[in-house]
Amino acid sequence: MLCIVTRGDKHLVDILVQTRLKEEPGIILVHVESQASIQRDFAERMFVYFSRLYQAHRCRILPIAVFSYPQKHDEPDYFKLEFPFMQVLDFRFLILELRKHNWRNYIRSNNPAAAALLSKMGYQEKERVQVKLEFLRMLVRMELDPARTTLLTGFFETYLKLNEEEEKQFEAEIGKIDTKEAERMMDITTSWERKGRVEGRVEGQANILVRQLKKKFGNIPVELEDKVRNLSVEKQQELAEAIFDLKSIDDVETFL
Repeated sequence: MLCIVTRGDKHLVDILVQTRLKEEPGIILVHVESQASIQRDFAERMFVYFSRLYQAHRCRILPIAVFSYPQKHDEPDYFKLEFPFMQVLDFRFLILELRKHNWRNYIRSNNPAAAALLSKMGYQEKERVQVKLEFLRMLVRMELDPARTTLLTGFFETYLKLNEEEEKQFEAEIGKIDTKEAERMMDITTSWERKGRVEGRVEGQANILVRQLKKKFGNIPVELEDKVRNLSVEKQQELAEAIFDLKSIDDVETFL
């Protein structure tokens, strides 16, 4: 990420990559901006980002916009400034509108990003269970490390979470798949659900501890609150047991 200035405010571009084109000398920058909601002046914002990046780096820049709206929407891929007698600016950028891409066209891909983005592509409501099945099949085939698998599963589940009836359909469909592959798919699902339960328990306990500390000591420093929220389950339990013996914020700091 790169901090840039627009209209007096500091902003971060979503992704900025320095790379090279094959068989060409010199570096280029690839700027990728993700947009999840409709914004009337988005094309103008892309140009402003481009101009600031070019001002800072003075090299070729490839701007790309990724639109992840829940519905199809025609987006311009340009920003123009012109007069009746002259065209001053014709700025263009690549666009990727996920809802306009059919999810089935990407299930043979070995690209982890394509797997995660299935949940934002074009599919019918009746295909939701099948989309999840193919997503898990892709992860099994790619044999990613646990950290990347968890990251991709978390993204997918954020945007495509099955309801109770769909979960029953999912389990029925899993039963029709080759046993070995089905077991690996369920391992991924179970691991993610287990992680979610642990994180939920940690967050819930942290909220209780923060409320208890505020009730006992009044306002507490933001840094201290962050430390409490980042404690492991075991350390949170220790703090919960010790909280009544702590006499001051300094005692809490020392405990942590």
